[in-house]
Amino acid sequence: MATTYARINPDILTWARERAQLSVSALASKLGVPDDKLDAWERAEKPPTFKQAQNFAAKTHIPFGYLYLKQPPEETLPLPDLRTVGGRHPDRPSSELIEMAQIVLRRQEWYAEYLRDQGVERNPYVGRFTARSNIQDVVQDMRQVLGIPAHPERGNWEDYWRLLIRNIEEAGILVMRQGFIRHYSRPLSVQEFRGFAISDSLAPMIFVNQADAPAARLFTLIHELVHIWIGKSGVSDASPYTHQREEIFCNAVAAEFLVPETEFNTHWQDVEDWKENLPLLEAHFRVSTWVIARRALTLGKISRGDYQSYVDELQNRYKNRERTQSKIPYYRTQKGQISETFSKALVSEALSGRILLRDAGSLLNMKPHKITNYAKELGI
Repeated sequence: MATTYARINPDILTWARERAQLSVSALASKLGVPDDKLDAWERAEKPPTFKQAQNFAAKTHIPFGYLYLKQPPEETLPLPDLRTVGGRHPDRPSSELIEMAQIVLRRQEWYAEYLRDQGVERNPYVGRFTARSNIQDVVQDMRQVLGIPAHPERGNWEDYWRLLIRNIEEAGILVMRQGFIRHYSRPLSVQEFRGFAISDSLAPMIFVNQADAPAARLFTLIHELVHIWIGKSGVSDASPYTHQREEIFCNAVAAEFLVPETEFNTHWQDVEDWKENLPLLEAHFRVSTWVIARRALTLGKISRGDYQSYVDELQNRYKNRERTQSKIPYYRTQKGQISETFSKALVSEALSGRILLRDAGSLLNMKPHKITNYAKELGI
């Protein structure tokens, strides 16, 4: 049988490889071909076979049809880009960030339509303030709505994290978190973004990058919540060094919400090793030492170098942690990542026949036959 070659555009091959942030050697290894063969494909010296082209599309995470385009498609981030890297606006977003935003937006659009069918008109907490509002006014309003005191009386920061997510969802704001796209082989980059907010007046939504160290996620959650409160969507890296007005404001509100300045100054001790403050303040405010260190930076208690060195240490410790803990069951993991409120609404509609199991599975990134088991985990 004659070999069938794919008459594709070699420029698309190079674009797809660079889009996937893979070197020639790395992609050739994934495809199981020599480096020089992949290089020959990109230089149009010899086309890949049809099967090789299909494998190429799969490994670079693009639709197979893209390989036949005359020029690369223009991909844009579907949300305002508020990130700063090294004090400047970053280059083009990765395919993982774009795809994650698209996935969450599809879920948000479905949920908004669902709420309209339920007769819901709008969420009263979206856009209650602006980035020019008084920080204390916003903090007090958020605490009142969420039923959260200045800091919890008991528990640790992980208990606080769970409490905040539950109360935020009860306020009609969905919270989703994930650390990779569809499969762990496509992780989300913490260096690229920490979260984003969709400030829709009917169905607002928050996404937290779960590839980040757990200690850092608490600040991201509140930072993105402030975006909802001021009615501004966007992708954030929550950098303490940002120059963007909205990001500066969201950082300031999140910091005051989690660690009130006056109370912090009362408990902070000027000791030789500033880190001696961390255990006491962590126990008092019920937030992570990461959040405490960040507050110390913004209040001028420690230097930028002190802060960066400490958070790098925490991040490295998280990356190199021993993964000996018991594995969390699949359906419980899904419930934690895809918003329990959203999941219950979607699965209930699927089981009642008002939406196809196939379509529900697509929104959940779950095989249709697994939805009935997921319903049991959700208590439906």
